[in-house]
Amino acid sequence: MHYSQDELLGVLRDKFGYESFLPAQEKVIRKILKGESTLAVMPTGSGKSLCFQLPALMLEGLCLVVSPMISLMKDQVMQVRDLGIEARMYNSMMTQAEQQETLAAMVSGEVKLLYVAPETLLKDWFLSNLKAVKIPLIAIDEAHCISMWGHNFRPEYLQLSELREHFPDATYFALTATAIPRVQKDICKLLAIPEENMVLESFDRPNLLLIVEPKQDSYNRLIRFLSLHPDESGIVYCMTRKRVDTISDKLITDGFSALPYHAGLSDDERHANQEAFIRDKVQIMVATIAFGMGINKSNVRFVIHMDLPKSLETYYQEIGRAGRDGLPSTCLLFYSIADFFSLKKIIFDSPNPQQNYITQ
Repeated sequence: MHYSQDELLGVLRDKFGYESFLPAQEKVIRKILKGESTLAVMPTGSGKSLCFQLPALMLEGLCLVVSPMISLMKDQVMQVRDLGIEARMYNSMMTQAEQQETLAAMVSGEVKLLYVAPETLLKDWFLSNLKAVKIPLIAIDEAHCISMWGHNFRPEYLQLSELREHFPDATYFALTATAIPRVQKDICKLLAIPEENMVLESFDRPNLLLIVEPKQDSYNRLIRFLSLHPDESGIVYCMTRKRVDTISDKLITDGFSALPYHAGLSDDERHANQEAFIRDKVQIMVATIAFGMGINKSNVRFVIHMDLPKSLETYYQEIGRAGRDGLPSTCLLFYSIADFFSLKKIIFDSPNPQQNYITQ
């Protein structure tokens, strides 16, 4: 279906508060509105989510959003609902009453955007409920998870190819900030997206200052850096849960506003810490890479790696959380040869070496 420039800009302005599109946004949105399944590989801060949120408002029916993490769903649903758009999520953390209420709202047509994990989406009973709903668009966020070569391999993402059998008439939109050419081809093949429908944007982010230094006296250098950036928000990444706990405890003892985040904390504690960071109630999040995927916090002024990241692709994902508002931000990495051997041990001691050490 064709929409005029004035129609698109009217929705952009009235619903999202922007006067113009960022580079590539309008191109992707027009492809989706014409029913062309598309893969968008766009850098952090380029407005990927709006590329499916805006079409969802203009299309009749429900837009399904496949998302890999409950924390990510919660963050995105909260932001969309703040705009007055009826968005919901369905996940295992909800009570049975909340789940039933969400399903009822979905079937009755009250919901425009429904966020769900692939593990839930592919269950027979959930698919049966969806069959009663008109679904013109299925957006797959963090689509690099679909590939075994991707940043964060998830077996359930591979099964998303089955969606074509259940919803053959839907338009499929895969989006990610990180996908090497091999991963791009995997995504297109599994979702039956024509390769000519890939939209690839430049990954240069000139507002980020990248600093790489040897890991010597790194904690005291971290303290000096933080002292030079008072009242600024940032993330400190560490390789292991134990190191996260150690550094967050030391920062708190030294008078800094900090909280830990890793998979060893309870769900309630992780969600509370994430909420405090997003709402600027705490300045520094000390975390494993379990934290940050898709978190839309615009004023992160620094990202510090106390340990070597797993790969360049992982590193790009993680520094992508800095400077989403386009303002100057700093990315500081401490490295040592010992980190390389630690990473190697973590990866190859895992039951499945392809699994990211994020889960360890």
